[in-house]
Amino acid sequence: MRQLALSLVAALALPAAAAQAQTDDVTTYTLDNGMDVVVIEDHRAPAVVHMVWYRAGSADEPPGLSGVAHFLEHLMFKATDSMEAGEFSTVVAANGGTDNAFTSYDYTAYFQRVAADRLELMMEMESDRMNNLRLTEEDIATERSVILEERNQRVDSNAGALAREQIMASQYLNHRYGQPVIGWRHEMEALTQEDALAWYDLYYSPNNAILVVAGDVEPEAVLALAEEHYGPIPAEPQLPERFRTEEPPQRAARRIIYADPRVGQDYLLRSYLAQERDSGAQEEAAALVYLEQILGGSSFTSLMARELSFDENIALFSGAGYGAMSLDDNTFSLTVAPAEGVTLSEAEAAMDGVITQFLEEGVDEEQFERIKTQLGAAEIYARDDVEGLARRYGAGLTQGLTIEDIEAWPDILQAVTPEDVMAAAEALFDIDSSVTAYVVADRQEALQ
Repeated sequence: MRQLALSLVAALALPAAAAQAQTDDVTTYTLDNGMDVVVIEDHRAPAVVHMVWYRAGSADEPPGLSGVAHFLEHLMFKATDSMEAGEFSTVVAANGGTDNAFTSYDYTAYFQRVAADRLELMMEMESDRMNNLRLTEEDIATERSVILEERNQRVDSNAGALAREQIMASQYLNHRYGQPVIGWRHEMEALTQEDALAWYDLYYSPNNAILVVAGDVEPEAVLALAEEHYGPIPAEPQLPERFRTEEPPQRAARRIIYADPRVGQDYLLRSYLAQERDSGAQEEAAALVYLEQILGGSSFTSLMARELSFDENIALFSGAGYGAMSLDDNTFSLTVAPAEGVTLSEAEAAMDGVITQFLEEGVDEEQFERIKTQLGAAEIYARDDVEGLARRYGAGLTQGLTIEDIEAWPDILQAVTPEDVMAAAEALFDIDSSVTAYVVADRQEALQ
């Protein structure tokens, strides 16, 4: 509690306008083969983060091949024409660095954090595997087993993760966000070398990639290295326009019960489709960021915590979640874990009561100003994290934003008004466009 109080005091001590006074030192280029280059200068330490982002994630996968984007992420650490399998990470570690990769709905990214004078080596190796990956049937069998075991550990052995899969599948009937990033097990088991190479040949191309370099670098030097190592790789002439199926209008509330004896605490989760940050139109998403914080951003001061846990002993826990960053419509969710003796239906009614009360009474001005200050402070602190900055630009650009959109975000957050929040809430909270899930250990508990 003392640390929380000190953090809050520190945040309040920072003027919100300070976020507007600082901007990232960003330079951009585009190579002749279509590869975008983003350089973020930060000379405070002799280190650099080197990232390559591909505009291809699990939501871009064709039907029947769920998991292929994540599968290829694993396979990218195999052999190339000039490196043995596993050698990439060994070389990074031998040079005092760290490396990894990650796949999401909208992108796949690879990164290394090394001393600034090792940047060229990273470009040499990363550009090599962009164009010269060499896979064997043994690689396919090995990594297919690895990703299946990863699914075992992260999803199949986790009741909450399995419930979340069912909720997302219920939320998205026609959009690929309804399938898990890691893939459905039966489709993962059938992934082949041809599937992986077809994905690699089409999407792992410079005209589908963004190079982000952040740290102790000079933009002209980064451009010269990029032209040397990435420039010779030919563009993919058959790269398709990025196409996503759209969700049809939801006309009825959806409800599911997920029962699993491994659930340690019953809870309910309500999710709504919500506007994401769109290029040139980020204001509604910014208002939803405030709404998330107002309703469930704090276990102590948020509206649901006060009403459901402190004023009345209805909930052990409550919270809100909102994913502002995505290429297409994301979700806004509310979660309540009922206290002992409170049924899920009673907890749901109480949660709905909080929403109704909020829509009637509006935003508490004191809480709103506190949240605005905290968001402004968070934007300032974020500039001290070079890897975080690299991720911010890489994720934003692969999800449809521009450099100008990303740089404008702190000011847009600070410009939100209570009226904006109420307008966003009124548009969001339509029960007919929601999914409500009861996650329980015993199905009978959900029927009370």
